[in-house]
Amino acid sequence: MNKLEELIQQYCPNGVEFKELQEVFEIKNGYTPSKGNSDFWENGTIPWFRMEDIRANGRVLSDSIQHITPESVKGSGLFAANSIIVSTSATIGEHALITVDFLANQRFTCLTRKSDYTDRLNMLFFQNYMFLVDEWCKNNINISGFAGVDMPKFKKLKIPIPPIAVQQEIAYILDSFTQLEAELEAELEARRTQYEYYRNQLLNATEVSGKWLMNGVEVEWKTLGEVGEFVRGSGLQKNDFTKNGVGCIHYGQIYTFYGFSANKTKSFVSPELATKLRKAKKGDLVIATTSENIEDVCKAVVWLGNEEICISGETYIFKHTQNAKFIAHYLRTPLFLDFKKQNRTGTKVIRVHGDKLKKFQIPIPPIAEQGRITGILDKFDSLVNDISIGLPAEIDGRRKQYNYYRGKLLDFKLLTH
Repeated sequence: MNKLEELIQQYCPNGVEFKELQEVFEIKNGYTPSKGNSDFWENGTIPWFRMEDIRANGRVLSDSIQHITPESVKGSGLFAANSIIVSTSATIGEHALITVDFLANQRFTCLTRKSDYTDRLNMLFFQNYMFLVDEWCKNNINISGFAGVDMPKFKKLKIPIPPIAVQQEIAYILDSFTQLEAELEAELEARRTQYEYYRNQLLNATEVSGKWLMNGVEVEWKTLGEVGEFVRGSGLQKNDFTKNGVGCIHYGQIYTFYGFSANKTKSFVSPELATKLRKAKKGDLVIATTSENIEDVCKAVVWLGNEEICISGETYIFKHTQNAKFIAHYLRTPLFLDFKKQNRTGTKVIRVHGDKLKKFQIPIPPIAEQGRITGILDKFDSLVNDISIGLPAEIDGRRKQYNYYRGKLLDFKLLTH
């Protein structure tokens, strides 16, 4: 019998109490101070959290990317340190534990522990339990109007309150998994930085005595329109997917599923529909033309499969006679990021149109040199992005292990008397 089993046997052999969220927490919504009032934002010192903070810095946060001033705070004051924020509208079911006094935007609902539960609920334990609450949120959405969690049901959602010693032991066990994952993520980030350094060095072209050189090899600057042809994808919808048939790539999958290159598709369409859709062949780049952020827009996937595949709207197929991976690596450089910033349209949905992409200039070395550079960069890219090998594979394994044990450790039976 391990320590946790001993604690459960000692303190709660017959199950644990379950309480409604509204019994345990003060539940309030965040808000956004007026952007038009500079007094609310300039030289702000109060952390103000958005979804970007969770995406950038994880699920236990002590500071935010943006800050607000005391003048912007409404009468109810700040949310207390050691509160949970959970997204209950827009992007549903993301959460973080905040360890400082703070505010958050209106997409978040804040759960602040009531005084009666200060000594009865360990917030690190509950931060882990919140993953189960996240799933509940995703499955309990009001669709009418703007999608949001059914808040009356949310407030009545029951959560387990095991004895504090049991909570602390569970938090300790699960923290050991997350700590190891954090260490692996830090090492992975160092590898990403290394990849970016070598990519920028190897793809840097400089002018020497009237000639442009890349790694000592002469290059010629050309626009993408001179190098190849942009073909816009056709109206493929997600509801067109079939279990098998002709492979296809939907633009949304470029952000969520595909990495740098692919030789198999996640989805398929019927042969009949495929005859009506535009297709990419081996060596083409499939480029997403819309995104919610400037970093992801124009993300490119190199198609390496032998068969032709169908492409959805909101994408371009880039057909060319160069080394496809060389071009794709170059589309990750700071020069291309700056180009996207200068040529974007839209705010909530960001686009870069094909007539703009055609004008982006890229240094073109001989094919052999393109292959040499690509061979070096591919090794770095595999180390940081290939889920089947190296650090990404180990992180994925640890994450699955954490999810497994979290499910086991947080599965409590209701106390019976």
